[in-house]
Amino acid sequence: MTSSEQEFLNNYHPEDYEKPSVAVDLLVFTIEEAALKLVMIRREEMPFQNKLALPGVFVNIRESLEEAAYRGIEEETGLTDIYLEQLYTWGDLERDPRMRIISVSYMALVPIHKIHLSKGKKTTQVSLYPVEELLAEETEIAFDHKKMIACARERIKNKTEYTDVAFAFLPEEFTLPQLQRIYEILLGKELYKANFRKKIKDLVEETEHYTTGVSHRPSQYYRRKGNGEEVGKNEQMESISESGNR
Repeated sequence: MTSSEQEFLNNYHPEDYEKPSVAVDLLVFTIEEAALKLVMIRREEMPFQNKLALPGVFVNIRESLEEAAYRGIEEETGLTDIYLEQLYTWGDLERDPRMRIISVSYMALVPIHKIHLSKGKKTTQVSLYPVEELLAEETEIAFDHKKMIACARERIKNKTEYTDVAFAFLPEEFTLPQLQRIYEILLGKELYKANFRKKIKDLVEETEHYTTGVSHRPSQYYRRKGNGEEVGKNEQMESISESGNR
């Protein structure tokens, strides 16, 4: 650092500038009962008391955005050990009635067997809600969180077209019908079985396990190649939608 730069910093007065607050809001998606669902809380505090909202916290002065995101998801929902991906930054002037607050949203895709919720200190409830229900015109949601949900829903749909992000919702071993159903839920349409399997054949590998206790012919279990280390990052995949509708 040069002497002139040090002199500038010594005479700099940060209190001369207004300081907006920064928050993180968290979108944790899963699939349950053939529907894409989202973890939502019911606010205990004003503003928007008793309204549905995304889990979220203010960023402390001595923590990074990512640290705040992981702290918030644990404090508000009890979830730990999940991967969060930064989605978008929200900065509309009137997005929060309390003061000028900029929010950075984070998104996670989690298989249902890893969802174990517990409400935080400032919430009256934490539950899973169908995304389509949340996006319905009549559903009231706090702040601009409905916009965040719509943005994340579109992001997931687009990533499903060209990446293997759908595997994030599955256990380590799964059947091909289960995998296809996940794709159909995320894309919002049915797919041809034969063409779908052709599209994903290089992404999966057979196991020696089969379903048991079923009335029909047992289905073989598969797993994703590479143990799922790069879920969502295969950008070379052809569009799944090109496999056609059924």
